[in-house]
Amino acid sequence: MQTPPVKDGPRINEDIRVPRVLLIDHNGEKQGEMPISAALEAAEEAGLDLVEIVPNANPPVCKILDYGKFKFQEQKKKNEARKRQKIVELKEIKLRPNIDIHDYDVKAKSMHRFFEEGDKVKVTLRFRGREMAHPELGMKLLLKVKADFDEIAKVEYEPRMEGRQMIMILAPR
Repeated sequence: MQTPPVKDGPRINEDIRVPRVLLIDHNGEKQGEMPISAALEAAEEAGLDLVEIVPNANPPVCKILDYGKFKFQEQKKKNEARKRQKIVELKEIKLRPNIDIHDYDVKAKSMHRFFEEGDKVKVTLRFRGREMAHPELGMKLLLKVKADFDEIAKVEYEPRMEGRQMIMILAPR
């Protein structure tokens, strides 16, 4: 014996296999608890479908409505929700330990913009040559970045050395 394929979405009309349902008519008015046969008749009279809205309730809540229109509205809601989602990107700002004040300000302005857009920022501090002898300068600079953006960003990944570079990740608050 083969089981019928499982449909996604709510059960409609004859697919509803419970003896009694709580019916809501097409105007949104509660009609009360009734046998499934009476609910199906009421839906047929209205020329609409009987759709199971809350299957887990006792008795299940069914509503008389146009199923095609209902599916369309649900799809529209899903699409709207998808549009509103913001994908958080990881932007990278590269610095050097002996960066000039103006250059730092330019980088800080970019970081500010990234945080306003809701993106995370990876601050990478590259050491070259003899700069490796003074990692404390790099740590000092990253702590300055951390302090400057303390109000609008939180540290997600504390500053630490990875090879010839020091990395810190900040996320908007």
